[in-house]
Amino acid sequence: MTTLVSSAGGLLAMLNESRPELKLYALSNLNKLVDGFWPEISTSVPIIESLYEDEEFGQHQRQLAALLVSKVFYYLGELNDSLSYALGAGSLFDVSEDSYYIHTLLAKAIDEYASLKSKAAESNAEAANVDPRLEAIVERMLNKCILDGKYQQAMGIAIECRRLDKLEEAIIKSDNVQGTLSYCINVSHSYINLREYRREVLRLLVRVYQNLPSPDYLSICQCLMFLGEPEGVATILEKLLRSDNKEDALLAFQIAFDLVENEHQAFLLNVRNRLSAPKTQTSEPVQPESTEAAQNEGSAPGDVQMTDGSSSTSVAVPEDPTEVMYSERLTKIKGILSGETSIKLTLQFLYSHNKSDLLILKTIKQSVEMRNSVCHSATIYANAIMHAGTTVDTFLRENLDWLSRATNWAKFSATAGLGVIHRGHLQQGRSLMAPYLPQGGAGGGGSPYSEGGALYALGLIHANHGEGIKQFLRDSLRSTNVEVIQHGACLGLGLSALGTADEEIYDDIKSVLYTDSAVAGEAAGISMGLLMVGTASEKASEMLTYAHETSHEKIIRGLALGIALTVYGREEEADTLIEQMTRDQDPILRYGGMYALALAYSGTANNKAIRQLLHFAVSDVSDDVRRTAVLALGFVLYSEPEQTPRIVSLLSESYNPHVRYGAALAVGISCAGTGLSEAISLLEPLTSDVVDFVRQGALIAMAMVMVQISEASDSRVGAFRRQLEKIILDKHEDTMSKMGAILASGILDAGGRNVTIRLLSKTKHDKVTAVVGLAVFSQFWYWYPLIYFLSLAFSPTAFIGLNYDLKVPKFQFMSFAKPSLFEYPKPTTVATTTSAVKLPTAVLSTSAKATKARAKKEAADQKANPEKTNPGAESSSGKGKSSSEKDGDSMQVDGTTEKKSEPERSEPAFEFLTNPARVVPAQEEYIKFLEESRYVPVKLEPSGFVLLRDQRPAEPEVLSLTDTPSSTASAAGGPATGQSGSASAMAVDEEPQPPQPFEYTV
Repeated sequence: MTTLVSSAGGLLAMLNESRPELKLYALSNLNKLVDGFWPEISTSVPIIESLYEDEEFGQHQRQLAALLVSKVFYYLGELNDSLSYALGAGSLFDVSEDSYYIHTLLAKAIDEYASLKSKAAESNAEAANVDPRLEAIVERMLNKCILDGKYQQAMGIAIECRRLDKLEEAIIKSDNVQGTLSYCINVSHSYINLREYRREVLRLLVRVYQNLPSPDYLSICQCLMFLGEPEGVATILEKLLRSDNKEDALLAFQIAFDLVENEHQAFLLNVRNRLSAPKTQTSEPVQPESTEAAQNEGSAPGDVQMTDGSSSTSVAVPEDPTEVMYSERLTKIKGILSGETSIKLTLQFLYSHNKSDLLILKTIKQSVEMRNSVCHSATIYANAIMHAGTTVDTFLRENLDWLSRATNWAKFSATAGLGVIHRGHLQQGRSLMAPYLPQGGAGGGGSPYSEGGALYALGLIHANHGEGIKQFLRDSLRSTNVEVIQHGACLGLGLSALGTADEEIYDDIKSVLYTDSAVAGEAAGISMGLLMVGTASEKASEMLTYAHETSHEKIIRGLALGIALTVYGREEEADTLIEQMTRDQDPILRYGGMYALALAYSGTANNKAIRQLLHFAVSDVSDDVRRTAVLALGFVLYSEPEQTPRIVSLLSESYNPHVRYGAALAVGISCAGTGLSEAISLLEPLTSDVVDFVRQGALIAMAMVMVQISEASDSRVGAFRRQLEKIILDKHEDTMSKMGAILASGILDAGGRNVTIRLLSKTKHDKVTAVVGLAVFSQFWYWYPLIYFLSLAFSPTAFIGLNYDLKVPKFQFMSFAKPSLFEYPKPTTVATTTSAVKLPTAVLSTSAKATKARAKKEAADQKANPEKTNPGAESSSGKGKSSSEKDGDSMQVDGTTEKKSEPERSEPAFEFLTNPARVVPAQEEYIKFLEESRYVPVKLEPSGFVLLRDQRPAEPEVLSLTDTPSSTASAAGGPATGQSGSASAMAVDEEPQPPQPFEYTV
């Protein structure tokens, strides 16, 4: 029978007794009653504290006193004091106890320990000042989690507390090591803010991966790429390539494709150059490099010869068959790592699947006033974006007269647009642009604007893969003093040598900068940044010094962006430079500081960076800086797109139109291609803003969010398309918003309706080219030709399965969703653009009489011999319909009702897709591979380049995607490219059918 206690007074009185046993009895019982009587006990805290501090008192009794005081302080809300006494309670503080008190203090202890460890790490001091008792509690908690099988919890605490030893223990002891490791990689990207510490965690993960009996080489290589260790990747690839197992070679190819998706040119070339040559044929791999170095026709021809010719030449060497096999595989993987294989396959896919609607462009062209050069140029930009990478330039060839109205910089842009259309056409890049290039043509007396544009176009064609074109662009830059040509050459060089940090190219561009020409200097500043992207080079201080010296605003702006590009992805390493730029008196350099913040912390969702940007967004005196500060939030938050609308929602209602514009583009950048409902809801009111440039920004941002989203999945897409058409056709609409609507039309249907904007690869690595492309694109506020940088962010929405020979075999897989949910938008019809009213046809009295007489005669014949006419009833009705449409009205009605009742069948809930297939991001979760299929993916990915394992290698293979855009097709233009386009492409300006044969009698 339990006795009810109504007061703790008696027990508290016993604490003043001299006998230790009584005190111990009192403390033990008070500990049990503290939850109910803590207000009463709190008056005696000094006495209990004195017992804890009394060294003559036994160890167990002192710990009991400490635990009691800790609980009282916990109830009083003094958590710091509670924790310090809990530490004194030693083993009596039981971490396994399930009570609010234990949970709260454990959280407090872990937070305290984590903050002490991170402070020690930041100041590079030894963690000597961490209380060993605190460490003991955290360790006990970690051990308990591991014992209980709560490995994710243990890993989270270990990462937060910087206990990598415990992290390793948790991973190794977990029941699913591979799953635990992938979880850990995600956590390290999402929650570790400090770059250096993240690298330490990844190094540990690589070590754990490598010690596994069957290592996951795909994940190891991704970690090594984050760490910037090409030698490790090269070693793994070589090991897989030398394996006798064909599956290991497939895995090596898959790793190479995954690394290429991250678009880090310098790293990939480094890996490629570290792969050792075959032992018996040292001359073999050197040969393609020399053809590449010849750099006469772009980098691809050399590599194409290399891939085609290697097998035949290697067979001729009878020595070691394993080396022959390695040589063959090496040739393939070098083609992948240089980016040429994926570019070629993407080009073929975009060319063969092109569904761009030329009628939309025709509508825009007809509605744009001849005199309005802004809208004229915008139409050219929209065409380039709409056909990006498809090599289809039908629209330009059909409208040469209209195109020739472009003068000066509009001509520069029009020529550069060809670079976007033919992006990745490495084989014929030079020959395509030859008519416009400075050295080409009759005597080279062309317009400097088209020559500069052609050099810029070459950069866009070879963006991030410029090994074969760099030398030509350098020669072009050196051999001219015309600032327009220098402008184009600088941009082209920056694009083709992106991130390579080539000193010689840097010196060439610097000499252009020092001529102090505003036009060439702006491009030189941006180009330096593109060249040094992510290197955190010392060159940034040199650029900053020159920005202070020059008086040209354009040069300062170019340099400001260039400096920001150099610190891309460097996070806290860039803080000093960011601080220096954001405190500068010149608003243009502060504006550069916003970009530096955006790019240094791009995709990290770092709280410190967001706080700084929000501070500048509301406090800076310059509208430019405020606009850019808000826009920069889009770059910081693109890894967590659903956060952006919430963070900028108040800014989107600001009184300052520049801030509203920034908010629109921030949402556009971070939510690009997601079709996020909150993003669309935020942008909708901005598309009808009172200020024209805000409307422009909102329309462009909306198109970026809605790219590759079908009307079936969100009805607002259809409404937005109609809104764009209305703005474009409205004669009274402002030029700025009309330009925004034209560009938005291009972005919505970008790349023949087969590309989306993607800033993160599937392995959560930043796509350097895409982020840099969007950063420079957002400069179009000042300089329209930079709009073309948007094409760098385009990523094909395709599943391309490849066999061992890197060919595309035909095989089917399933999409478990209604086909209408992800289908292409329906092509526009002529009716939407021309509202032709059908007038009644005039009928002559003589022909009416003749028709009646013929009808009577036919009726009489039918009565006379019905069995003859019955079998041919269908054909006679067909004839009747064509010969007399007026009398055949009733038949037409019958026909239409039959047609209507026919397609009442319900839509299937799934569809079969054939490799290569268009798979949009929202569709990826519905993709399933068939169990009985001949081909099985090496890596279960619903999109991108996926290597396929052939289950029945003895059977002959059927290949698809063999039609490549040949040079003749693109040079001849019209017919060849028209066929590759959609039905709507053919529908533009269709010739009427010739009349039926007839006899002419007088």
